[in-house]
Amino acid sequence: MRIPELLEEIRGIVATHARPDMRTPVDGLLVSEVDNSEPEYTLTAPLLVVMAQGGKRLLLGDQVLEYRAGQYLVVTTDLPVTGHFIATPEVPSLALGLVLRPAVIASLLLEIPAADGSRATVPERAIATGQADLDLLDAVARLLRLLDRPADAPVLAPLIEREILWRLLTGPHGAMLRQIGLAGSALTHVNRAIQWIRGNYAEPMRIEDLARLAGLSTSAFHRHFRAVTNMTPLQFQKRLRLQEARELLVARAGDVTGVGHLVGYDSPSQFNREYRRLFGAPPGQDATRLRADATPHDSQHPS
Repeated sequence: MRIPELLEEIRGIVATHARPDMRTPVDGLLVSEVDNSEPEYTLTAPLLVVMAQGGKRLLLGDQVLEYRAGQYLVVTTDLPVTGHFIATPEVPSLALGLVLRPAVIASLLLEIPAADGSRATVPERAIATGQADLDLLDAVARLLRLLDRPADAPVLAPLIEREILWRLLTGPHGAMLRQIGLAGSALTHVNRAIQWIRGNYAEPMRIEDLARLAGLSTSAFHRHFRAVTNMTPLQFQKRLRLQEARELLVARAGDVTGVGHLVGYDSPSQFNREYRRLFGAPPGQDATRLRADATPHDSQHPS
């Protein structure tokens, strides 16, 4: 089967099985259908996303990525990104996501010869796009077919998942993906700090403490963190604070100062200024619009 035919099949299966929460009966497999291009501010997770129709444009720090039908996105850690789908009600964006599991990737690394550099710990960026080839799309289509064959999924899905990951590990972004499964990789060190910031985003943060947590010198930590996230630790924390504030404001109408304090801002004016810079409107006005626009079908989607 050729690439256009595979993409057509993938589009049909995704459109049939897409639902608001994106989940499917196949563990780790997500599907989504989006018919608008409204801006999104989300926290990614380690994920492979294959676009079957439409596209998406993402902004991480000052890095812009775009991927369209027949292309894929790989994310190897939690990252706060801004983005919007390239979609309309007539031509919705159709995509599938596969959760990237460190244990599965680590087991596959044992099959890759050490001489190819797979054990290296050079800092790698944590997000990239690429062109899906015939082998990758064929495996993706076979995984999606299991949605119509639930009795086969428990046995076959793990095998196809490993095949998909193998295609990625031996492809152009293999070195980036390998960082997930390597205990001593730069990503592993930086991810300790990322997880701390996620759980403590409202707390004061000392770079020296984060570097110690990551097991790196302060200078090495800065360098590796920037290489992985395309942000400084302070920029990363600020983005998490503001995205969390936006979610809280939808539920807590009229309590802008209280929400700002909850996410770590002592100065209401600073909170208002930085919120407006990111989201394009003051907190109260933005929250009012979000509540008015909320509909039952609103949901998150693969990055």
